[in-house]
This record gives sequence, C-alpha cells and structure tokens, in this order.
Amino acid sequence: MNTPIERLHTALESLGLKALQARVENLLEQASKKEPSYADFLDELLSCEVEARRTRYLRARLQLAHLPFVKNFEQFDFSFQPSIDERQIRELRSLRFIHEASNVIFLGPPGVGKTHLSVALAEAAIRAGLGAYFITAHDLATDLGRAYREGRLDRRMRVYLAPKVLVIDEVGYLPLDDLGTTIFFQLVSARYERSSIILTSNKSYGDWRSIFGDPIIATAILDRLLHHSTTINIRGESYRLKERRKAGLVPPRQQEQTATDTSLASASVPPKTRQKAALGSTPSEAKEAHT
Repeated sequence: MNTPIERLHTALESLGLKALQARVENLLEQASKKEPSYADFLDELLSCEVEARRTRYLRARLQLAHLPFVKNFEQFDFSFQPSIDERQIRELRSLRFIHEASNVIFLGPPGVGKTHLSVALAEAAIRAGLGAYFITAHDLATDLGRAYREGRLDRRMRVYLAPKVLVIDEVGYLPLDDLGTTIFFQLVSARYERSSIILTSNKSYGDWRSIFGDPIIATAILDRLLHHSTTINIRGESYRLKERRKAGLVPPRQQEQTATDTSLASASVPPKTRQKAALGSTPSEAKEAHT
C-alpha cells in the first residue's frame, strides 16, 4: 500500500504542480518544526507553486519578446550620462505611458545607452504582465517587405500590432527604401493612439527625411510618433569607448582633447603655409607665405 507521501507525490504530479512536488517533503519537514496553522501552511504551499509559475511565465515572455539582452535600470550608470534626467526615467518606469498609448523616443549617438534603456522599459512592461516585442528598424522593414511580396502582409503585421510595447531599435542607421518607408508608416499609423512604441535613433528629427527618403512621409511619421510622446536626447560619450579607455585601448580624454586641439590648430593654418613648413621653410618664409 502506498504511503501518504507517495500518494501526495502522485497527486501533485497528476495536477502538474511540479515546483510543489519538488519541495513538498522539505516543506512538510519545516512545518513539523514550526507548527504553522493550516491556513499558513496551505498559503506557503500554494505560494511556492505560484512563484515558480510566474518565473516560468516571465522567462517565456522575455524569450518571446526577442530582447537582444536582458538589462534593467539598476544596471544603467546614470552618473556617466548626466544629460539624462533621472526623474524623467522614473516617470517612465511607472509605465503610465503604456496605459496612455504614448511613445518614448531615445535620440543620441551610438553607445550612449539608448538600447539599454529601451530594453529595461520593455523588461519592466513584461514583469507587469504587458506584452513587448523588440526588433531593429532594418529587420522590421525586411520582414514586412518580404511579407508584402508574398501576399501575407496583413497577417505578419499583426505580430507587430499585438504587443502593448513595440521597441524599434536603430532607426536611421540604414535608410529605408520606398516599400520599407511605406510599410513603416502603415505600422506607426496602425499603432497610433492604440499602443506604445519605444524607438531609438542616432538621427535628430531634422535628419529623418534622409532615413525615409520622402519628406512628406517622414513628416507624417513624426506627426504620429510625437503627438503623444516623450523624447530623451542623450548627449555623452559611448559606454563602449569608456570600457576601451579603461583597458588602455584608447587615450584618456585629456590626451585625446590635446590631440584634437593640435589638429584644429594645424587645420587653421592655410594649406600653402603648411606645405612650405613641411618642405623645410624657415619661420620667416612661412610668415611671408601667410601674408
């Protein structure tokens, strides 16, 4: 005849309570020492399974989001990027912008943390039970362009319309062709005032016509993106360059600035003067040439 513990394992297995099944004997042993109330013991049992299921859910949603990496706000070095207003980031972390179907746009040169902050917002949304999806602008245009040519654009478009948060990374690193521009506009229009877009770009808004080719469509895209949005312009040094400085692969900032100043000073001398000096002319001859 099976023992109570064996029957308990069988029941937990049949119910699919794998996390509880793995810990039940340990929990029973702890309960025999602490002698909790029936309600407290049952609460501990169920909490074990609930937490395990939540962990599995988050792992699956993070995987489905196609995030390039998992980063949170605690890992972001705000002291290295003083141009960022931390209060503004704290407001975004509340995720109110998602419930308002508003957008977030990070602008700045490569390596300043735009993608890190975008991924952190997407990760926070997933932890709050909201769907998120990450893709680069180039991959988005390529994927939807292929779907258009194969006659399945509407079906494929739903992949990018479904999540509450769509992260479009690296807008502007590569220009879009006419089809890509048209499809990008359709996507932005379809999500307009329905769900949020988090977008990163290395181009200022004035340069967006070079991304989309057509200034009219570029204006229409910006009009919809910026109507309900928060723009964060990050001005600072690349994190990757910072790490290379630490490793001694690039000179410290002071040396780099000295080299830049020297280069600028040299550039300010007329070409003929620089050529004479290079050929061994005397200072007086160089002065004469300058005159």
